[in-house]
Formats: sequence, C-alpha cells, structure tokens
Amino acid sequence: QVQLVESGGGLVQPGGSLRLSCASSGRAFSSLAMAWFRQAPGKEREFAAAVSQGGGSTYYADSVKGRFTVSRDNVKNTVYLQMNSLKAEDTAVYYCAAGSGNYRLTPSYRYWGQGTQVTVSL
Repeated sequence: QVQLVESGGGLVQPGGSLRLSCASSGRAFSSLAMAWFRQAPGKEREFAAAVSQGGGSTYYADSVKGRFTVSRDNVKNTVYLQMNSLKAEDTAVYYCAAGSGNYRLTPSYRYWGQGTQVTVSL
C-alpha cells in the first residue's frame, strides 16, 4: 500500500511560484508512476503533470507546459511540482496520485493524496 501526503500549497500572486511536495510512506513508491491532478471549484479533476517511475520521462498538460516542472526523488520517496509563472486559472486543489496506465486518466492512479489548495490571486 501507498500513502500520499501533499504539502506546499498556499496563496501566491499571479506570476509567482510555488513548489508542491508529495511524500509517500510506501515502499512501492519507486515502482509507480506519479502524477499531479488539479480540480477547480465546479470543474472536473484534470491532469496536470506526470513523471515515470524512474523520473526519466515527464508529461504535461498543455495548460501548464513550460511553466510547471514535475520531478521525483526516489530516495526521499517524494514527488514535486514546481509551479512558475502562476496564473489565476491555476487556482485549484492539487492532488498527488500514484499508479500506472494512461497517465492522463484518473483511473490509472490507485493511490491519491488528500490535496493541497493553491490560490493565485492579487
């Protein structure tokens, strides 16, 4: 089993940066792909970024490409989402997920964190 805990969310001004962290307590961390999803009020949860189990491949939604960077540290059992040039449209609850399959689809991820709020506002 894998337990995921996100941290690092908060309030930031447009154009600012935040780094989210997702810590795993499970030994299976290194065998799973990791992803970040986000959900704004009244909207469906959407894929943001993913990283392969070894960290060698990353994938991004078009909406965040060039601004966000996903990475993982398999020694620390932690995945990160560096968010730069933040926009108001990035405001959402951000969820960490672990699993395998189609990286863009929520059913691919068996394990989910509780989410951390990111608010981008003046």
